[in-house]
Amino acid sequence: YGHSNQLRQARAMGDYLIVGVHTDEEIAKHKGPPVFTQEERYKMVQAIKWVDEIAPGAPYVTTLETLDKYSCDFCVHGDDITLTVDGKDTYEEVKTAGRYRECKRTQGVSTTDLVGRMLLMTKAHHSNIDEDLDYRKHTDNFGKGPKGHSPWTGVSQFLQTSQKIIQFASGKEPQPGDTIIYVAGAFDLFHVGHVDFLEKVHQLAEKPYIIAGLHFDQEVNRYKGKNYPIMNIHERTLSVLACRYVSEVVIGAPYAVTADLLDHFRVTLVCHGMTEVVPDKDGSDPYEEPKRRGIFQLVDSGSNLTTDLIVQRIIKNRLEFEARNQKKEAKELAVLEAMRRLEEEK
Repeated sequence: YGHSNQLRQARAMGDYLIVGVHTDEEIAKHKGPPVFTQEERYKMVQAIKWVDEIAPGAPYVTTLETLDKYSCDFCVHGDDITLTVDGKDTYEEVKTAGRYRECKRTQGVSTTDLVGRMLLMTKAHHSNIDEDLDYRKHTDNFGKGPKGHSPWTGVSQFLQTSQKIIQFASGKEPQPGDTIIYVAGAFDLFHVGHVDFLEKVHQLAEKPYIIAGLHFDQEVNRYKGKNYPIMNIHERTLSVLACRYVSEVVIGAPYAVTADLLDHFRVTLVCHGMTEVVPDKDGSDPYEEPKRRGIFQLVDSGSNLTTDLIVQRIIKNRLEFEARNQKKEAKELAVLEAMRRLEEEK
């Protein structure tokens, strides 16, 4: 949702947004192993509602040639620094040519932080108690190099505001003739498996209006266990709202799909993917009511990617990721130091 927020801001600066997505090879060279494959990333970026088009295989260093190739007036990046493998600003050329704009980085989230949460099998990141020391200790070697702390890589707390939700929400009410479809789940670490499922659900009707019910953190933890959800309810809300197939989100939806909920939203169809449905606390089927009404449908997304699998990918590459983050931090600190020296010389 940090990336989505950047794309939302970029889209507001112009009329048509083309997003360049790097290949796995480019990312491995400059940053370290990517979590998702390039095909998965192409699909995920395309599913964000502010994106008009993607440019697959975009070069890591944005040049004027790239901008001209796609007839772009300018390019946009967040206000954090991105450096090549040899420490150069990747946007130098377009900045010099005056074809660069900047947007605000989303406070309180970074890929680094999410990776840190995945590697920890604690629940500290979604509980109100003081973070346990194990979490702090681990986030420290995740977001910090040997000396100091970079403001771009470190771990911080995401704070939700109503403004952010409004910016992400479509604001569209269902129209007469719309098919109102309800789906529910954790939608944790919003990924291409979720995108495939929502796209399939979206194809079920001519005028679909999809409402996604998001369960509270405690509920997700009850049926998923371990340290799930990785993202808290607020983070999951923004991630789902950024998807072009979703019209509305119910924040903290009840686990059982009740008659009240179906009547309130005038739901015509309830869908669930092929993942296991865990019984409710009392052992009952959470989809009992939609099944009784004959409006329940299983939808096969054709994707086998799950949040569990993403976490497994991260753990497999754990050491590479820790090394990657420390290297990234060291590069950022070197730039900060150089910037500070330039200031002093003035």
